[in-house]
Amino acid sequence: MPELPEVETTMRGLTPALKNRKLVKVIKRRDKIRIPVPEDFVKRLEGRKIIRLERRAKYLRFFLDSEDVIICHLGMSGKFIISDKNEDPFAKHDHIIFETDDEKQIIYNDPRRFGLMTLCTVDELDDHKLFKDMAAEPLGNEFSGVYLREKIKAKKVTIKAALLDQKVVVGLGNIYVCEALNKAHISPLRKACDISADETEILVPIIRDILLNAIEAGGSSLKDFAGANGDLGYFQHQFVTYGREGENCINHGCVGIITRINQGGRSTFYCPVCQK
Repeated sequence: MPELPEVETTMRGLTPALKNRKLVKVIKRRDKIRIPVPEDFVKRLEGRKIIRLERRAKYLRFFLDSEDVIICHLGMSGKFIISDKNEDPFAKHDHIIFETDDEKQIIYNDPRRFGLMTLCTVDELDDHKLFKDMAAEPLGNEFSGVYLREKIKAKKVTIKAALLDQKVVVGLGNIYVCEALNKAHISPLRKACDISADETEILVPIIRDILLNAIEAGGSSLKDFAGANGDLGYFQHQFVTYGREGENCINHGCVGIITRINQGGRSTFYCPVCQK
């Protein structure tokens, strides 16, 4: 599933094609992706201008001049494709198509249909069920060592599970949590409540640096992900632990071997020697 860097990369790729562009035509080829697409989706969008785009956690949000907001989640295999307007037939899994006033097509394609596309108004956004319980953004000023320690100090789950909890910090996924815990020398098996304040002060900037580096690299392309311009991400070439089972740990002075275990149905990669 695309994680925060991949969604941020998608948002940045879409912004030049959609910001300040009028939607002259909207084509809804499916009534339901993961959830039903609103019945009045086309009516509310056609003729409106997109004034800005943003990412919140792993969601894309497109703000219209009508005070409506398009909300999109990429799910497992969703992606946007930017192309010139043409008369070629759409592909089987092209579900939503936006045609802009500069004759571009922005196509939402999702073979596995675990993504979503819905609408709300600006006034409804903060209390929307998708966002109302979300915690701080890991790249925002609110996210700090003190903040993280406060969020996890009473949690009996593992630190790995806590960092994946959207009520602790949003947008972190399996890949980047594995990478961050390795660089912070923290075992994913430790209980969150046992992580000290000193350790959260170390962990938070590591998380931020990893995410920023991943965004700079265009995210990680493992299976389905490609940016809106079709480019693949390259951060997978910088992985220090994820997907490296059986390989040497590359942390300075460490002689450990990367191990894979299962936690909550997800693969966790870590070094049992230097991650304590």
